Amino acid sequence: MKKKTKFHLVTAMAFSLVATLAKAQTVDDAIMMSKKQWCNGLTYMHSSWNEYWEGTTKRTNLNLGTVTTQSVMYMTSYGITDKLNLLVNVPYVWTNSSAGTLHGMKGFQDIDVDLKYEFYKTKIGKGDLSLIGLAGVTTPLSNYENDFLPMSIGLGSTNLSGRLTADYQNGLFFATLSSAYVFRSNVTIDRTSYYTTQINYTNEVDMPNQLYSNLFVGIRNSRLTVQAQLMNMYTFGGFDIRKNDMPFVSNQMNSTSLGAHVKYFLPFIPNLEVVASADYVIAGRNVGQAQTYTGGFFYILGL
Repeated sequence: MKKKTKFHLVTAMAFSLVATLAKAQTVDDAIMMSKKQWCNGLTYMHSSWNEYWEGTTKRTNLNLGTVTTQSVMYMTSYGITDKLNLLVNVPYVWTNSSAGTLHGMKGFQDIDVDLKYEFYKTKIGKGDLSLIGLAGVTTPLSNYENDFLPMSIGLGSTNLSGRLTADYQNGLFFATLSSAYVFRSNVTIDRTSYYTTQINYTNEVDMPNQLYSNLFVGIRNSRLTVQAQLMNMYTFGGFDIRKNDMPFVSNQMNSTSLGAHVKYFLPFIPNLEVVASADYVIAGRNVGQAQTYTGGFFYILGL
């Protein structure tokens, strides 16, 4: 191969990497990967609480102390087309408590596979409105113990979800409203009977469905996103934790949290994006009042 031809090939390959600048995406934002863009990343999450809601009563438990959940998640997404993206998330989770005799647990949790489709985009005033639909499925990757809350790493159900996201951007400023309905399968536990509001002589537990909603408001351009976020989880049914009892997989778990999120492309490493976020639960039912911190990075390639 001639030197000139080699130079052109190398230049084209380098340009293909630089030209693929795009935001790493999640299931609840309005970011779309372009066709044949492939994003890979790792995120670390640290969440802890020492107060929780037993039903609507807020309390502490000296037998638990501070309960901590940590995870490392591999995230990948691919632009099948400019309007249709595939997303896959695989988390490894571990838990522990600072007091008492409950031992922590660890392992791979639930794989999450989603298809994200931007089905409508139009100009309104000086800004752009996008509507995005998402269909997803999550299912356990390992046979972890789900009947040991709050030390369990997951609830063990297979979930089907449908999400609708509306995003409006005017110059730097944007607002994103997103909501997802989650259908949860029944789960099995390692005992032959259990008590909710009545005795159940079975190892199968009926899991109530859930609704997840979020509002993001902030600034966004090709290199930087800074947003404030309000997030809510609501469970349709279930029951409250009984006094001085452990949580159960089919409890009604509701929470509202406030936080902030930042994404930034490093100027000296094209296509490397770093992310950081912090959230705090301000209201809840049968959940811990957790403070959560997340950090990670994503690298985007053009194939």
